[in-house]
Amino acid sequence: MKAMILAAGLGKRMRPLTDNMPKPLLPVAGKPLIIYHIEALVAAGITDIVINHAYLGEQIVQVLGNGERFGATIAYSAESEPLETGGGIAKALPLLGDQPFILCNGDVWTDYPLQQLLDQPVNLAHLVMIENPDHNPQGDFLLQGNGVLALRDSEKGQPLTYSGVAVLHPDLFRDCPKGAFPLLPPLQTAIAAGAVTAECYGGRWTDVGTPERLHQLEQDITACE
Repeated sequence: MKAMILAAGLGKRMRPLTDNMPKPLLPVAGKPLIIYHIEALVAAGITDIVINHAYLGEQIVQVLGNGERFGATIAYSAESEPLETGGGIAKALPLLGDQPFILCNGDVWTDYPLQQLLDQPVNLAHLVMIENPDHNPQGDFLLQGNGVLALRDSEKGQPLTYSGVAVLHPDLFRDCPKGAFPLLPPLQTAIAAGAVTAECYGGRWTDVGTPERLHQLEQDITACE
């Protein structure tokens, strides 16, 4: 199974830290954030990794190289114009192949055991969900008792937040437009069709979206070392 790490965002909320450095390279406890993802993937036996980049993306390529020093093979999907999350994934599909792949948002940190996803049955998508954090109290989708996701206007289910970790099938993007588009619309269509499963993870997770969360994550990681 291959994996994709999303690393093309502008990191506007992290300024001034991202004025001269892309957010995936921001150091956390002495290590660039994106390297935590790469190490976790390799530890789970996932060594073929695709990384998209745009803003200051040449720095990402310079730091990570071909992935050999991590025990991985890294391919890059460079974006010359903003494609948003969905468009960025769709552009990278030729590098990912025609089988399901693991997706990791480059601006989250988690200790979720990625090896659990290797044998996960997937229709169009399987999402790792978490309990709703303070910055997203309403959640994103509803997890039903049968493990199938439902939209928030459904009558039954537990409201949870998407963690930024998933397994996606390339067919999820089969009818999507070319160019820029967010990931949410194809996910909503697939969820409405009952083609998306999910699980709730109760372990450690941080959306590294602000300097304050970055600082808190560094304190948490340092305290656990």
